[in-house]
Order: sequence, then structure tokens, then C-alpha cells
Amino acid sequence: MQNKHTIAAIATGEGGAIAVIRVSGPEAVSICDGLFLGVNGRELHDQPGYTLLYGTIEPTEGEIVDDVLVSVFRAPHSFTGEDMVEISCHGSRYIQQEILRLLVERGAAAAQPGEFTLRAFLNGKMDLAQAEAVADLIASDNRGAHDLAIRQIRGGYSEEFRRLRAELIDLAALLELELDFGEEDVRFADRSQIQALMERLSVRIGKLKDSYAWGNVIKNGIPVAIVGSPNVGKSTLLNALLQEDKALVSDIPGTTRDVIEDVITIHGVQFRFIDTAGIRYTDDTLEAMGIERTRKRTTTASVILFVAEATETAQDIESKLKSIDWQPRQHTLVILNKSEIDPPVAQRLQRELQQMLDIPIFPVSAKTGQGLEALTGYLYTLAGTAPDHAEVVVTNARHYEALSEAYRAIEQAKSALEKQLSSDLLAEDLRHVIHQVGTITGDAPTTEDVLGAIFNRFCIGK
Repeated sequence: MQNKHTIAAIATGEGGAIAVIRVSGPEAVSICDGLFLGVNGRELHDQPGYTLLYGTIEPTEGEIVDDVLVSVFRAPHSFTGEDMVEISCHGSRYIQQEILRLLVERGAAAAQPGEFTLRAFLNGKMDLAQAEAVADLIASDNRGAHDLAIRQIRGGYSEEFRRLRAELIDLAALLELELDFGEEDVRFADRSQIQALMERLSVRIGKLKDSYAWGNVIKNGIPVAIVGSPNVGKSTLLNALLQEDKALVSDIPGTTRDVIEDVITIHGVQFRFIDTAGIRYTDDTLEAMGIERTRKRTTTASVILFVAEATETAQDIESKLKSIDWQPRQHTLVILNKSEIDPPVAQRLQRELQQMLDIPIFPVSAKTGQGLEALTGYLYTLAGTAPDHAEVVVTNARHYEALSEAYRAIEQAKSALEKQLSSDLLAEDLRHVIHQVGTITGDAPTTEDVLGAIFNRFCIGK
């Protein structure tokens, strides 16, 4: 598909020494030629693809906007599959906006978010999963997320779904043939073979679906809420984990009145720690607002670190735990802070709590660092077992939803097969599985609403 209009956008963020302005479409070269004056009179329309020229942006003779480097890419051998020009200029905001204004003045349209990548998809330069991985690569803030995005862009991820879809189509074709010859009661495949094949495909779809739990951890990190009564050392614990003074520490109860967040990486897994206001009854309006925010944020965390003092009684700690509205999916750990004050007492309290509670207990000293290594090691185990590097890992919520629906449909088809229902019911379920798997790469029809939802989250210029 070739788009009829040419688009332009600033492709780099503010604050850099150099900026890049991208132009794509049938008039990209001619529009830029009207502004660019190359050294020795070289013009863009004479250049082949993958050419880099030095010159100036001069809208009129003698009116120099900037010295620039201009890259020329010829269709279909460009990112979008169209003629493209990339102008590298100085990072001045005025220079960038002026060049963009001149491009629009000469016929280019200002690009919408994700429009360059959308054109790459529409022109067959990448499939839908690869296009989404571009956004993931831009947003990646740790090595794990970066590596997964690169692997998806390279195409191995998409190839797995195409192989899966091809096998599903082969299976569906056998059933469709039986439907065509239904009156003759002809069967083209043994039911036991179909069942074995369907079981194998179900396992593959289920494994891909389940990999989202790990993929989501790598991509977004694990939210961990630090909760407890005032003055038990929650902020000190956060500072010790982060190895910096992120949160204000004071002996005065109620110092933390708002939610404080920061991120650490443990063995390549990102954890988003949330230090919350101490939970207690208070007449202080600001502190009460912080406590209410704590209750709301606690419900969104995957892991709860309930901090208590190692000098408290087991009964008091149990009572405080019961007063908190835990979510069923949450992992809760009890942190016995200030254990350096009286180590034997802390160890005895740990044994008592382990008999009373079916959750892990960690005596630590946020002040000295004692016990923190054991705590962070346990947190890493909560992330689950990392998949093999060669395995496909799902990180996209849309892909997870499609796989969940595909898994439901293939399980329904397996049930129909076991009940010896007619081939037309089996075929209908398989068609639904094929469609859902195809939506991941865009091999199935994709509505404009879906494309809009995907590409609108991109930044302008990509």
C-alpha cells in the first residue's frame, strides 16, 4: 500500500545536541529538495538510496536556517517502505520547529503518533507484532525488556505464531474436507490423530499464554508495597534497598504522608518499591489523606512487605495483619525490622510467627543491612523461573488476550472431539483459534479501531 500524502515529524526528544526530522511519502524528496542546498550543488532527487549529503537548509537564497546532514532512502528500501528523508540538524528547539514549519508549508502533513510505524506495517515492512515491539523497544528501561523487544523486532516471535497458525490451518482443512463430503460419511483423518494434534497445539498455546506472567514482569516490573504502622522503619527499609536516601527518615510518627516510589533491579528483574504512609488513626488531615492513598495503592501491588518492629509481640503483629484488606493474588511477607536491637528476641519472634502465620518471615536491620540479601533473594524467586533464552515470551497485553481466547476455543474444540460432536462444530472452534492467533501478527483482518489503539500510544516521529 502506498499513502498519497507525505508526512513529517521531529523524531528526537528535547535537550539533545542533535535532532532528527523525518519525512516520508511520495513527495518526501521533492519537498526537502526545495529547502536543501547541498555542497557543490548536489540535489537530493539525483541521489540513490542510502545516501548522506551535507549542506544547509535555505528556504530562500542567503537565508540559512542551519547546517544539516540529510539521509535519502528510496522506496521500498526504507523503514516505511516509501521514499524517506531524514534531516539531522542542531538540537535547538527553534531550528527544529522552523524546519518542520517549512516542510509543512511546502506540502508535508504533520505526522500523527505512530504514523511512520503504521505505514511500515501497512506497506508490509513489518507485521503487527513487530510494529508493537518498536514501541516496547523505545519504552524499555531495563536489559530484559530491551532484549525481548529486539527479539520480537527481529521476527522470531512472529515466526512462532505463523508456524502455529499454519498447523492450525492444516488441522482445520482436514475437518473442512469432511464437511464437503459429509453426505458420503468420509473421514480424512483418524480421530485419535486429530486429538493428539489438538492436544499438542493446546499445550503450545497454553505455554505461550502463561509466558505473559514472566513477560509482564520483565516489561513492567513487580510492584512491591511497603506497609505497616508509623515509625517501624518503612522509609529506612526503602532507603536501604535503594542504597540511597530517597525517603525522609524521622523518629516522629507520621513523617511519610504520601506515596514514594522508586525502582531497583535484582538479577535483571525490575521491582517497583512503594513506600507508604504508616497506617493508624489520626486527626491530621494530610496524614489521613496519605493513609487513604496507602490503602488504595496497596491493592495494586503484587507483593506486600508488612514491616513490624522485632520488639513487638506475635499477637500484636497478627492482629495488625488481619486489619489490612489483602488481595487474594498478593504475596505477603512480614519484615521484622530493627532486629539488631536484640537478635535473640527477633529470632524467637520469627519462630512464633512462623507457627501462627503461613507466610515468610524475615528478620532484618534496615539500619545495618543485616538480612537484606536474604530478602532480595526471596523477592527474586517470586518473579518465577526465567524462560530459556530461545523461548518465545509474550509481553503484550493484546497478545495475551488473543491467546487466552484461542486457548479457550481450542479447549472447547477438544471437549467437542471427546464428546464425538460433529465436524462442523470442531471446525468452527478451530476457525476462531486461527483468527485469534492471526490477530497477533496481523495475518487476520485488523479493524481500524484496533490499529488506532495500537499506534496512538507511539510517540510522534515513530
